[in-house]
Amino acid sequence: MTVLEQPVMETTEKKHTLTKLAIICSKGSLDMAYPGLILANAARMSGVDATLFFTFWGLDIVNKKKIDHLHLTFVGNPSVPVPAMIAGLPGMEGFATSMMKREMEKLDIPSIREMLEILEDSGAEMYACQMAMDMFKLQKDDLVPQIKDVITAMDFMDLAADAQIIFI
Repeated sequence: MTVLEQPVMETTEKKHTLTKLAIICSKGSLDMAYPGLILANAARMSGVDATLFFTFWGLDIVNKKKIDHLHLTFVGNPSVPVPAMIAGLPGMEGFATSMMKREMEKLDIPSIREMLEILEDSGAEMYACQMAMDMFKLQKDDLVPQIKDVITAMDFMDLAADAQIIFI
């Protein structure tokens, strides 16, 4: 059983019932890719509709050329337990990324590519932002096959109607 499949503790009192979750993924680093994907997976496992919208640097998460090469955000991250001067040294970002990936493997956390497959199989819908695609001169063929379509922000707002929206 992977970490993502472990049972959740049931609470006896529910304040509201979430039926629809929309997640905007705007950052493309390894440490910023997982929160949205994990939340979408938790939503689907709970029977909640999940829609993901990848925009700006978040497109790196679903870009065929970049998906397997995402790095940990090291410089400028106040949570990094090393001084900024050391964090900026050549090779530190790669070193930290390798360490994080090893720890994730120990916990049996799926890769980003596997997470996207899991999400698609579970019924989550994933879209890319038209404006960001135009800015970065990307075509739908540049994206992983799990992306259902390239849509505008207004289209996303229509899809996200009545949803809890999370911006990452």
